[in-house]
Amino acid sequence: MGVLKKFEQRLEGLVNGTFAKVFKSEVQPVEIAGALQRECDNNATIWNRDRTVVPNDFIVELSTPDFERLSPYSGQLGDELAGMVRDYAKQQRYTFMGPIKVHLEKADDLDTGLYRVRSRTLASSTSHQGGPGAAAPPAPPARPAAPGGGYGYPPAAPAGAPPMPSAPPPGRPGGYGYPQPAGGQQPPAAPAPGRTRHWIEINGTRHQISRATLVLGRSTEADVRIDDPGVSRRHCEIRTGTPSTIQDLGSTNGIVVDGQHTTRATLRDGSRIVVGSTTVIYRQAEG
Repeated sequence: MGVLKKFEQRLEGLVNGTFAKVFKSEVQPVEIAGALQRECDNNATIWNRDRTVVPNDFIVELSTPDFERLSPYSGQLGDELAGMVRDYAKQQRYTFMGPIKVHLEKADDLDTGLYRVRSRTLASSTSHQGGPGAAAPPAPPARPAAPGGGYGYPPAAPAGAPPMPSAPPPGRPGGYGYPQPAGGQQPPAAPAPGRTRHWIEINGTRHQISRATLVLGRSTEADVRIDDPGVSRRHCEIRTGTPSTIQDLGSTNGIVVDGQHTTRATLRDGSRIVVGSTTVIYRQAEG
């Protein structure tokens, strides 16, 4: 059973009384849970073959109406979300630098039903050794925090650990809309020579395609979730290759590729894909 499904089942015991009213808000807890999983994937840092470190401190920014509905229960909901992140990390063989925490914050610039997730890696203050998903040994003093609390900065390496890469590995972009400041930004890691890299860009956010297929849709189970009412739960699938292609997965509104309505099309670097009211730019480059 998937981690998100288990999370939904645990919530079933909470959805009564006051929680029944809370969960009528536009933002659903399972959507936040899916976003936390993606935040781990997008900010995972490979230290060595056996160790991949992911953030352990998360902030979920909500619109004023959603925050007012959820904030009275933020402690219990935060604990459930933290447990879901821990389960997902064990499944993916990720490790943490410290205990997992999920906080809710109000963001005045968000409309009802919209949210943002930020994350950072905070080292544990006590020494603890564990397996996948457990806190890692304490690290030396962290780098200076970025504006707004240092979210998006990678952790400092603990004593004796192999040196960290100068930048996240290919396919691991920064957090949701929170790039590092220009003065502290580091150059991207050089791709392997002779290898074609594939990625898509949605509203300025880059999503690396690291597998042979990439499913786009509104569902939290899609590889890239698009929060657009005109997008089906599993809308379309991109297949990388020579050439790369896109296939409609029986969506309600179909796909438009380079101005043409279609069910299947060949993709080139710069192809514009329209799903619902969202434009997706397909990119590829020789590494």
